[in-house]
Amino acid sequence: MSGTALALAALVSCGNRQKASRIDYPQARTENVTDNYFGTEVSDPYRWMENDTTAEVKAWVDAENKITGDYLSRIPFRDRLRQRFTALSNYEKIGVPDKKHGRYYFFKNDGLQNQSVLYVKETLDSEAKVVLDPNTLSDDGTVALSNTSFSKDGRYLAYGISRSGSDWLELFVIDLETGRQLDDHIRWAKLSGAVWSGDGFFYCAYDAPEEGKEFSNVNEYQKVYYHAIGTPQSADRLVYENKQYPKRFYYPDIDTEGRFLFISESGHNTGNRLFIRDLNTPGGEYTEITSDDRYEYIYIETIGDCLYFITNNGAPRYRIMKAKASAPQFAHWTEVVPESANVLENVTFAGDKMILTYMKDAADHAYLYTVDGQNLGEITLPSLGSVSFSGNKGDKEVFYSFSSFTQPATIYKYDMDSNTSALYLAPKTDFASDDYETRQVFYTSKDGTSIPMFIVHRKGLVPDGNTPVLLYGYGGFNISLTPSFAVSRLPFLEEGGIFALANLRGGGEYGEEWHLAGTKMNKQNVFDDFIAAAEYLIDEGYTNPDKICIMGGSNGGLLVGAVVNQRPDLFAVALPAVGVMDMLRYHRFTIGWNWASDYGTSDDSPEMFTYLHGYSPLHTIRNDGTDYPAILVTTADHDDRVVPAHSFKYTATLQAADTGDAPKLIRIDSKAGHGAGKPISKQIDEWTDTYSFAFYNLGMTVK
Repeated sequence: MSGTALALAALVSCGNRQKASRIDYPQARTENVTDNYFGTEVSDPYRWMENDTTAEVKAWVDAENKITGDYLSRIPFRDRLRQRFTALSNYEKIGVPDKKHGRYYFFKNDGLQNQSVLYVKETLDSEAKVVLDPNTLSDDGTVALSNTSFSKDGRYLAYGISRSGSDWLELFVIDLETGRQLDDHIRWAKLSGAVWSGDGFFYCAYDAPEEGKEFSNVNEYQKVYYHAIGTPQSADRLVYENKQYPKRFYYPDIDTEGRFLFISESGHNTGNRLFIRDLNTPGGEYTEITSDDRYEYIYIETIGDCLYFITNNGAPRYRIMKAKASAPQFAHWTEVVPESANVLENVTFAGDKMILTYMKDAADHAYLYTVDGQNLGEITLPSLGSVSFSGNKGDKEVFYSFSSFTQPATIYKYDMDSNTSALYLAPKTDFASDDYETRQVFYTSKDGTSIPMFIVHRKGLVPDGNTPVLLYGYGGFNISLTPSFAVSRLPFLEEGGIFALANLRGGGEYGEEWHLAGTKMNKQNVFDDFIAAAEYLIDEGYTNPDKICIMGGSNGGLLVGAVVNQRPDLFAVALPAVGVMDMLRYHRFTIGWNWASDYGTSDDSPEMFTYLHGYSPLHTIRNDGTDYPAILVTTADHDDRVVPAHSFKYTATLQAADTGDAPKLIRIDSKAGHGAGKPISKQIDEWTDTYSFAFYNLGMTVK
């Protein structure tokens, strides 16, 4: 029997991860590479893996995928789990209608289509017609639609596509009157859509990268261009750049009247600077509206001669302000809706009113307001969940999408006059949502801070201290985790498990103060919050360390890697996905420099280096015989957000260390990236592998 098969047999027979047989991992070459950080030498023996297009790296990837594939192929219920994921995914998914120029545009997926299709209806009751089907753009669904934008007159649709999950975008244009795709083609756009003005649009792009380094080299000197319809990209006009700051992002926006161009500059601090230019003035200069980039300033609408903004300057939980177009500087802004006890997430203008979405204890609440800031009352939502509104200034027709942990995205039509909602479209799934319940608890972290956590399980579940738990977290970049529906979690619930989502510091659940409490020299708070979540579930009698699986992606992958090193005794399984694992060098790849506002960098100071080095998942792996949980790392070859070298180096170090016999494996996807736009076929493949691994190492099965 092979080493892999022995490991599986041991896990099945005794359910004890410490007694699993050791796997013979591929041998990764080491080299003598060191860096000096303020007098401290740090070795980097797998530096060669950063050049991920070489034959040597490819050979290592192939060897790792083979051993992981062999391991997973021997899990007896893997095919049953795939069948269940397929059945659960096979339901009609319809997006919220977006009314543009009297027509209703919406996305729909029949069930197992790799990519959702853009449709249009002339009226709500008329037949839907296909506008754009991304499934025709590739044979395997790996070309995804990333954004769409309608011209001011409604004739053209600009759309962006991503290939194989990359952040690089290409922009194209469709004539909506004829259905014909034009010859217009923009390349090397990133983090950008089309912002229409006149007979063309503004967009952001970089110079073409070095061949062979498209997915790893640092992205610098982003520029804003104007593209006129019917002309080649080479003729596009440069409208904004700032050579003084190569590592900044620039995002254009335009007011609804088409008069003012806004440029948002970010990437240096936790907020942005904002500039404005009057397009009616030929050769007009940009005026700086805001300068303190510790805060966010977001243009949202124009009403008459007033510009409306959302900001957290002077309001950590955000407020709405306005200014005269003739005096747009922040010093002249006046308050429309003051900061509240809850976090303002979004503002939708519809008819002559505003719909404000607030987050209270990590769940959405919505309110109707006048444009002068008068609260007209709360909009009743179905339950604890997440909501997204669609409406337009001057048009009273409003739709919204609502979802929760157990309810997929359901579309409602909202009547502002009566403040009532009517069901418009509800999907039919193969999941008995009424059989499950969601509770929210508050637990105490290491420093006494109260942390919210959602707990989802089958109704009537009586905790016995032995229930499998899937614990998920993120904790960074002001990103909030609100209740959402995910097919990937459903089999875990169906097989009697508990899903727990902890709202850690570093996120935006309680505004900017909550965010900053988990950044830079406060990052340990995030790890403490997550560890305390697991301890709470144990102390309350839900589970025990042999039944906890932790999961997180990107910054959440960093979270999983860090807490495993700090408390390997607390978890049975760890699933770090596309994680930031090398905290000393993350800023040297693609757009990693943009994360410095949350993390700090190893170049900043001796203190910052020491802090990062002290929790970096790559650099704090134990090598003293301490038993680690079973770990399955996941990444992809086209991830140019968090380059796969993070996961490669982390896995090679983990496999070479003495951390017990539980499996330490990596799954490297091909023609895939950080996650956005991944076709459903690839999603099902990944869910099947990661959850088979988790179920198996938790002693679960699939009935």
